[in-house]
Amino acid sequence: MDSRYLALYPFVSEASEYVGGLGFSPEKLLFSRALDSARQRGKERVIQSLTGEIEKPSPSGSEEGKILTELLSYPFARILVSCIDDQFLTRKYALAEAKAAYRLLKTQQPEFLQELGLDFQINAETYENMESHDILFDLHFTDYIKLATTLKDLNWKLVNRKMKAGHVRISKEEFARLLQEAIRSRIQNALPLSVPEEISEACTPYLAEINETLEEKKSDFGVGEFQKVESELFPPCIVQAIANVRAGVNLAHSMRFAMTSFLLNIGMTVDEVVAMFNVSPDFDEEKTRYQIQHIAGSSGTTYKPPSCNTMRTYGNCYNPDEICKNTKHPLGYYSRRMWLKNKMEKEKEKKA
Repeated sequence: MDSRYLALYPFVSEASEYVGGLGFSPEKLLFSRALDSARQRGKERVIQSLTGEIEKPSPSGSEEGKILTELLSYPFARILVSCIDDQFLTRKYALAEAKAAYRLLKTQQPEFLQELGLDFQINAETYENMESHDILFDLHFTDYIKLATTLKDLNWKLVNRKMKAGHVRISKEEFARLLQEAIRSRIQNALPLSVPEEISEACTPYLAEINETLEEKKSDFGVGEFQKVESELFPPCIVQAIANVRAGVNLAHSMRFAMTSFLLNIGMTVDEVVAMFNVSPDFDEEKTRYQIQHIAGSSGTTYKPPSCNTMRTYGNCYNPDEICKNTKHPLGYYSRRMWLKNKMEKEKEKKA
């Protein structure tokens, strides 16, 4: 793989070996004036992972400077993420890098996807569909399960796939999607890095903007975003679920239902709830909207979130506080917090 491709897929083993062979130590990466553009690009990668998507340049073979900048920006971005060491940021960053790779992988030749798969110990054979002439990928079911297990869409379940002699056949785009999961997992599981104190201190000038953006994104579901609800009064289980969704984590079906039904019952619209799931790794707006509309009552039945006992049974009770101890239902928690807030406001008005 030449340096142009390594710059676009910097998480592969060959890219790490290539950068190591250039002799760029963390100290040189941090303090060399010549590498300032790589540091700025590294900071940009992290911020882009929080605000939208990581934009991949397409440097040509004659643009060695740009190729080097893109290559070195990746290890610096990982250092920055590790310095902050925030789970939300780590997940968002890993997912954004994986999604950026996926957008490129869909355009590559099947042979390239095969080669990339080998870096993740995925052996895939290719076959031509004689009717459509499309190239299909053939994976052993163990590789398929390993990659698809985090994808919640029912289409990815092994029982919904045709299997022959222990192998699953999928399309090129589906294989690219599975590679996205492999990339996300590799990046996320490798973070945070162990960053020496002097390196962390040297990164301080680059962290302020990232931290500011991070706090803005973590409070996206906070006060003021939804006109009809008081999100600072949510029970801990719902706060945790929303934080996980914002970080790109696929919720278990039971928690997804609990969160959705809770938000709908306290006044959020279907559109607002749909918008909250648009960062999920396997987000499908049409299916998500259908499911949310069903919970909202499109079938004639409006669903309530499960009780606290049921939440505990399914392992969805998270970090209960003092109010939780005297509450039997998430909606009861919210009502209690609302009552306490109104009471405090009235007492302040009397004293004023």
